[in-house]
Amino acid sequence: MTNIAATSPEIDQLRRQLQDWRNRHPRPRRLPDSLWAAAVELARRHGVHRTARALGLDYTGLKNRLENKPVPESAGPAAFVELLAAQSSRGECTIEVESARGKLRVAIPNMGPSELMSLLRDWVGPA
Repeated sequence: MTNIAATSPEIDQLRRQLQDWRNRHPRPRRLPDSLWAAAVELARRHGVHRTARALGLDYTGLKNRLENKPVPESAGPAAFVELLAAQSSRGECTIEVESARGKLRVAIPNMGPSELMSLLRDWVGPA
């Protein structure tokens, strides 16, 4: 496999800028828009996969930015939550969360709707 840094000085330069930024800002921190914009420009020329891999960036985040898709915020309350009650009062409860990084699905056996609501209230906290 060809080393992309050896074939692209501009990617190597942005990689150094990203590393410098990461060293100065502890995780978790969002990258500045200026660094994302530079990565998008490189992805247009070199491809999303090669650029994301060379720079250590999230492939989906870079692809969404390249395609001008909105990038969801990583923090803050959910805009929409749908709760569907099962026919029985107790059964398996499934919670699914979707973000730019993918989906997370958690199945909890023996939990009814009222217990689920109580769990969610405790997790979210007061309004």
